[in-house]
Amino acid sequence: MIVSQHRAELEANRRRIGYWEGNISIVLNIILFGLKYWVGLATSSVAIIADAWHTLSDSLTSLVVIIGFKISAKPADQEHPFGHGRAEIIGSVIIGTLLAIVGFNFLTESVHRFIHHHEASYSLMALIVFIISALSKEALAQFSFWGGRKFQSQSLLADGWHHRSDAIASALIVGGFFLGRYFWWVDSVMGFCVSILIFIATFSILKHSIDSLLGENIDNQLREKLHLVAVKTLKRDLQLHHLHLHSYGEHREVTCHIRLPSDLSLRDAHDLVDRLEQAIREELDLEATIHYEPERKQLDQPTPGPD
Repeated sequence: MIVSQHRAELEANRRRIGYWEGNISIVLNIILFGLKYWVGLATSSVAIIADAWHTLSDSLTSLVVIIGFKISAKPADQEHPFGHGRAEIIGSVIIGTLLAIVGFNFLTESVHRFIHHHEASYSLMALIVFIISALSKEALAQFSFWGGRKFQSQSLLADGWHHRSDAIASALIVGGFFLGRYFWWVDSVMGFCVSILIFIATFSILKHSIDSLLGENIDNQLREKLHLVAVKTLKRDLQLHHLHLHSYGEHREVTCHIRLPSDLSLRDAHDLVDRLEQAIREELDLEATIHYEPERKQLDQPTPGPD
């Protein structure tokens, strides 16, 4: 009961952070869009107006985060007996894909600017707006990263990188304002470096999310924790094997096989397994399904060949 209550509170806090991040992001992007669009019209800068629309489009990824958290919060049903937790992982795949598009646009635009010797040139008004944009989007990125790490949320981590890409884009414009007068290639070269950084982040996001969807092998650290819980609970080496981990967002299930003495009654074996499943649930926050089989030490010995 205590474990279930703790898990429910953790999931509620997780959703609350996700909703806060998504809603704050949408409001902030709309405000920044208005500022950039106004400056773009005032300075007749097509580049600034285009960046304004790019900032507004960032709200789409935050909407994906909100929708992902709403779907993942739905309880298990007949069609989805393990819940809807993987909806958030699917959301992170969508965000990672959009981030890859942003990186590609950075790359092509940077190459275009380099080939055509494009120099960054903006007014003081534009400089102030883009400083505000860089600082606010990086602050939002830090909030997303914090929430993603604290609650192990792939969609928040992915959205954090999307915010950071926008912050870096604004910082490039600021850097171009100061350095462009000395080095015409600063804007394009920095843009190229940023695109590489975004591609690296995209690869990490997509790899982790896709691995979770396809199913990952259990890591050695969790394997050792399960072994210690088993020994601590039942005071014997159960020879855990055939371990599999199944992740459904926050809900995770582990299946494994254990070996028990062959002379143990069915009732006693069942009681031992119940105790172990309860201990794993309380100490590791995992739902365990355990198959037990009799110890057959002679089967572990190589069969002697003919003389």
